[in-house]
Amino acid sequence: MNNERNLAIYRAWAPLYAFVMRPLSGAARRRAIELLNLQLGERVIIPGVGTGLDLPLLPRGVHVTATDINLAMLNKARLKAKDQVTFAMMDAQALQFPDASFEAAILNLIVSVVPDGAAAFREAWRVLRPGGRAVIFDKFLAETSALSTVRRALGNIISALGTDPNRRLSDIIGGVSGLVVERDEASLLRGQYRIVLLQKT
Repeated sequence: MNNERNLAIYRAWAPLYAFVMRPLSGAARRRAIELLNLQLGERVIIPGVGTGLDLPLLPRGVHVTATDINLAMLNKARLKAKDQVTFAMMDAQALQFPDASFEAAILNLIVSVVPDGAAAFREAWRVLRPGGRAVIFDKFLAETSALSTVRRALGNIISALGTDPNRRLSDIIGGVSGLVVERDEASLLRGQYRIVLLQKT
């Protein structure tokens, strides 16, 4: 899925995304943010903020930078913002921030959406300071499951809606240094969705 196609899909999704996804993902998003244990004054990056469903769940007193490549989504997110949110139109696969700029990163339903989920993760990891943490809530192909012909075909159909269900967590987070998995919890659809808390040593 390239950026142009992705932009078109999520431009169409923008008016309906929150209506569809809030009831489905709200509790999992809340749990993901709870695991981060955000502290007063911390700097938080949300690459691919979408329509901003995470924003009302954040505690006051943290400084949030929310990015998205899709202006229609970003405009929806602005309506949910608290005072401490700064917005930027930006590709999650190429963040325009210096290394070690943030104490925490929220990657909810983004690494399965962008064309290169591993690149988006590496960028979030790059801008995370040592000692910081990142949380991912997303769907993943089980590490022990083979990618069958049927699942591959179904994934191609689902990709037309703007998301890839056949990415493995190990392929997303592999290859970066200083990564410790602090928590890995089953979430929606009997664990096809997971909530993963990562620490940067």
